[in-house]
Amino acid sequence: MTWIVAWVGDAIPIALLTLVVLAVMFGPLERAFAARPEQRPWREGSAVDLAFFFGQYLVWSALALLALDQVRLALGDVVPAGWRQGAAAWPLAAQVMAAVVLGDLLVYGWHRACHAVPVLWRFHAVHHSAERLDWLAAHREHPLDGVTTQLAQNLPAMALGLSLGEVGALVVFRGMWGAFIHSNVRLDVGWLRYLVGAPALHHHHHARDAARVMNYANLAPWIDVVFGTYERPTGPETYALGVPEPAPRGYLALLAWPFDSASWRSPSLGADGDQASGAYEPATNAARAARRSALPLPPMGSRAIGQVAQRRGSL
Repeated sequence: MTWIVAWVGDAIPIALLTLVVLAVMFGPLERAFAARPEQRPWREGSAVDLAFFFGQYLVWSALALLALDQVRLALGDVVPAGWRQGAAAWPLAAQVMAAVVLGDLLVYGWHRACHAVPVLWRFHAVHHSAERLDWLAAHREHPLDGVTTQLAQNLPAMALGLSLGEVGALVVFRGMWGAFIHSNVRLDVGWLRYLVGAPALHHHHHARDAARVMNYANLAPWIDVVFGTYERPTGPETYALGVPEPAPRGYLALLAWPFDSASWRSPSLGADGDQASGAYEPATNAARAARRSALPLPPMGSRAIGQVAQRRGSL
């Protein structure tokens, strides 16, 4: 209990400082280059996203670090010592690059699974429940969704034996860029959109129409290009955001939402189209069908990429 009190005491000033820094960085950008000019800085859902922000910094980050540390210790018994020693002989830049690329590939696969597997979607849907996107909405994330994503991202680095200090600067940059791609900004970042992503790409991923969901590699869109799931949207951002399921509005309600089975089942219909009394079955709307079909990976290579380009426009 003592360490929890100490953690919260240290985390509060860090959280407040981070909040101010992010607001100063992205607030002016959202006013100058707004993707949706009608959206106000403090909008419906901001209070909930602020609760997610403080929940992440004050509570869930500590638990996530504990979980990752346990995995790191377990890997010491699984990863062969000779393999680790061989990797340690690489230049540090090569180790970091390998950890980042492998981590991004794992996150891509996990992210696609979260959209395709119903039980995983329950938790990931909390992040997608935001109907307005900005830098604060980036923090709307269920803690179980967050820790599993962090595990996928950091597993290669832990297997290589890299410390947080060795990858710390990159972690901070990618965290800031993660907030940027959620921000209410329409700004062309040029070729960087293939390497680290861009707001327009990730906004499109948050479209409510799940049949259009693309761009799973949030911070490494080149992976979407390789696997044929890259789509660069054009025109103004007028499409609806959010999820097709009726999502709760409150912070605690969203944390409990994935565990509420009744929220993820729809009334079954009788032969005459009326609701059958007392009978429920999993919803089978087009959005869920699209998520289920999203899991199998398409063939890799230039032919697959060309087919995607023909269907969805220029890369």
